[in-house]
Amino acid sequence: MGLIYVDSCLVIYLAEDRSRQERIARAMEAEATFALSPLVKLECLVSPLKLGDLALERFYLDLFARFITLEMSETVYLQSARLRAQFGLRTPDALHLACALHHRCESLWTNDNRLERASLGLARNVLKS
Repeated sequence: MGLIYVDSCLVIYLAEDRSRQERIARAMEAEATFALSPLVKLECLVSPLKLGDLALERFYLDLFARFITLEMSETVYLQSARLRAQFGLRTPDALHLACALHHRCESLWTNDNRLERASLGLARNVLKS
């Protein structure tokens, strides 16, 4: 397997949702390189920062270190505008997809069915039964 972009929701589940944590961890046992973007970090850190939960913030920072961080250049933002216009995606979802496409990821792992449909096969809902 190649490079796999991991959506914010899955990182949040890994950190905070025991019921989904094991399933995601099992899926990540695949021989692949996993990546995220600065947007994933932003989305994950909002809640711990808002709550002042320093332990959870530190947990996220340690978790992020296990992933490659993909840059988000202006090209990614321009491509996300096209994706938003074409598929009606929310801005964060369009940015996640554009980042994965720009970096030629093999897959974008998510639990968002709308993103799965708009990606034309790139996104995969890894929690779908």
